[in-house]
Amino acid sequence: MSLSRISVVTPSLNQAAFVEETIVSVLGQNYENLEYVVVDGGSTDGSADIIEKYRSRLHHYVSEPDLGHGNALNKGFRRTTGDIMAWLNSDDMYTPWAFKTVAEVFESYPDVNWITGLQGLWNTQGALVNVTPVYKNAIDFLSGNYEWIEQECVFWRRSLWEKAGGHIDETYRYMVDGELWCRFFSLDRLWHVNCPLAGYRSHATNRAKLFRNECIAEMNRAVEGMRTRIDVRMLGPAERNYLLLHYDIDNCLWTRLIVQRHPATLSPTPAGPDAPRRS
Repeated sequence: MSLSRISVVTPSLNQAAFVEETIVSVLGQNYENLEYVVVDGGSTDGSADIIEKYRSRLHHYVSEPDLGHGNALNKGFRRTTGDIMAWLNSDDMYTPWAFKTVAEVFESYPDVNWITGLQGLWNTQGALVNVTPVYKNAIDFLSGNYEWIEQECVFWRRSLWEKAGGHIDETYRYMVDGELWCRFFSLDRLWHVNCPLAGYRSHATNRAKLFRNECIAEMNRAVEGMRTRIDVRMLGPAERNYLLLHYDIDNCLWTRLIVQRHPATLSPTPAGPDAPRRS
């Protein structure tokens, strides 16, 4: 059986310290049916020279000024055709087993349309220093409890992407991922894979640390848009609880579980700028 095609986009700008490890974490999967696109925004720190070393293994590569993070992602995704999609920022990394695990999950469950894994944290030396389960659903987002579905851990089907508009919203400067999750939640349920698929790299220049208040403001804006698309009264038990894909070691397969969410009611209070954020 042929493996599903996975399309990954890496947007990058002046990440010479980390971009090579990011690229190697993708190409090192040795996944046979991969489309890997790197979109560099005209880096001046040597990043382009590093990326150039891998050009022959990339589906597409460009280094030129762009209009921001969302614009770079849209440029990259327009070059892809894979049934499974994701993006990986140029300081983050995948775990070595990520793509084969993702393909297995999607092949096993055709009705699963987007997934997230256990959330990993890499230090600046590239060590995986923490792995955390984080469960989120539409109710959480609507109640303001949206911190955080780490973008590098998320994979989705192209069919869901197209239903959600087939683009990244470039009016968002920081929370292009959170806005996309709001659209996805308006269409389908998120499944949580009990396996670390990727990790966020913590370092001094993380945009989410430097511009936390702006991130919160953009997420509140995205959630307000989500409210216009979802009637909470129509959400059933599957939407109100957490959907888990757990690996059954004895039978060597992924099984579905439901994790109960507490409390089960909506809170009208949105997250504020002082709420803790890991990233």
